[in-house]
Amino acid sequence: MNTPAKPQDPKAAYTGSDAVVACLKHQGVEVIFGMTGGAIMPLYDAIFRDGSIQHVIVGHEQGAAHMAEGYARATGKVGVVMTTSGPGATNLVTGLADAFMDSTPMVAITGQVTSNLLGNDAFQEADMRGITMPITKHNYQISSVEELPEVLAEAFFVALSGRPGPVLIDLPKDVMLAPCDHLLAAPSAPSGYQPHYRGNPLQIGRALKMLAQAKQPVILAGGGVITAGAHQELRELAQVTGIPVANTLMGLGAFPADSELSLGMPGMHGTGYANLALHHADVILCVGTRLVDRVTGKLDSFAPKAQFIHIDVDASEIGKNLPCLVPIVGDARPVLADLAKGAAEWKTKPDISEWLSQIKAWKNCYPMVYADKPPAIAPQAVVELLGRILPQETIVVTGVGQHQMYTAQFYPFKQPRTFITSGGLGTMGYGLPAAVGAKIGAPDKEVVLIDGDGSFLMTIQELATAVRYKVGIVVLILNNNFLGMVRQWQEMFLDKRQAETDLQPPPYARVAQAFGGMGRQVMTVDELEPAIAWARQQAAEKHLPVVLDVAVEREALVLPMVPPGGANAEFIPCPGQKREE
Repeated sequence: MNTPAKPQDPKAAYTGSDAVVACLKHQGVEVIFGMTGGAIMPLYDAIFRDGSIQHVIVGHEQGAAHMAEGYARATGKVGVVMTTSGPGATNLVTGLADAFMDSTPMVAITGQVTSNLLGNDAFQEADMRGITMPITKHNYQISSVEELPEVLAEAFFVALSGRPGPVLIDLPKDVMLAPCDHLLAAPSAPSGYQPHYRGNPLQIGRALKMLAQAKQPVILAGGGVITAGAHQELRELAQVTGIPVANTLMGLGAFPADSELSLGMPGMHGTGYANLALHHADVILCVGTRLVDRVTGKLDSFAPKAQFIHIDVDASEIGKNLPCLVPIVGDARPVLADLAKGAAEWKTKPDISEWLSQIKAWKNCYPMVYADKPPAIAPQAVVELLGRILPQETIVVTGVGQHQMYTAQFYPFKQPRTFITSGGLGTMGYGLPAAVGAKIGAPDKEVVLIDGDGSFLMTIQELATAVRYKVGIVVLILNNNFLGMVRQWQEMFLDKRQAETDLQPPPYARVAQAFGGMGRQVMTVDELEPAIAWARQQAAEKHLPVVLDVAVEREALVLPMVPPGGANAEFIPCPGQKREE
């Protein structure tokens, strides 16, 4: 590893900032997203002098956090974000909360006022430890330069190990400037932090017995399967047992959507057959999912006949929302591998043919369809077209809103880490910066952002970042001139009172051009496929963001839908369908 360049004064020792740079390089950090400022300047100076770590200047610190998230989700590595004190640091809060909810590994380094001013309401001081304690996996405020190597090493270990998450390091300016001879430390676990990776053999045996006796089993796989790299083990278990698989929003891509055993996404906007399968299941194997309300609907009506097996590396999630008969604390990959191996050794494979026939009947009764109202462009048709023409390794990113649900419902995800979206926090504005971060992390893959007109506007300044660093992404804005998901609820549950949801956004194609990117408006179905082909070619050749502003049907609905407070089995079906009682 290269030693950081010394400060300009040849008599000076290495500084705390040099120690931070050395530690970042030791952790394999190749890119940092952030924004400089007064309190963080010494660290930026050390990075500049060293010259080996790429830094991406952003338009807003929230964008930096989402870029770090997109980078982490695309690569499986820790995303790193760095900002100055005060507002620079507090602007990270939404991104940290988003990463915490979605178990995304991130290390945030924030500048801080000098130690002697802490607690005095100094200029640009903010208590980042107190502010971020509920939304980080762990956080630190450095009090001496001697702590730096160990803290940096520990922070990366914590961010990536067990259930991943964001870690914040608050760094006073005087610590950055203090002399430092000790530059490196080996990654280590904090005292008392020992994640369990192997599942308990007794519990795995109990789970296998339950699955062998089940007549109507379902596997419910969440984002933890992707985080653990356990998609092959999941597919092997499903193949060996014949058990159908439902994927949460965060778990899409862990199981191929074109498999006969795929149920798609369950929950509020899940497929009718996924919700019915879970409702009638007698055993549900949950793996890497928090079983949140968007998945379960009304808790006391969710899977009323089922017994639960729950696999999670985070023991606190097991039994938190639903009682669990067989808890298995462990990493999804080794646990699923053990289950698949045990199931392969069954002397007699359980006969669940009647159950699979019932699921096939539900699929025939409640296929995923939508209302097409020419000449308007159906937003679902845009997603379906992308699913047909994009390579399956394409990374698809979304913001939050109707477009996000259309993507989850109609895009055929087949590989892990090809779907990047904000799940737990539901952060509008996530899409554009996350797509930029994903493309920087995976430059050899196509990155396509499907966004809404409301979500895109919230972090639109990151078009400048994409242009500055020649990040060639394709953006399709499903533009209905509404805050569409809120408008849908207003129509369905508030007597069509459209309070503050008529958006009237700017002309996004021209805005993209003004930022230095490329843009085109799409008004008809006939224009759509040629425009997508043009956008993909331009993004690849010119390494610029290309925005397609697609005018879609204004009042299209996301269906199926479980009414608020309702049971998942009481879903409102797709147009033209009637739910059987």
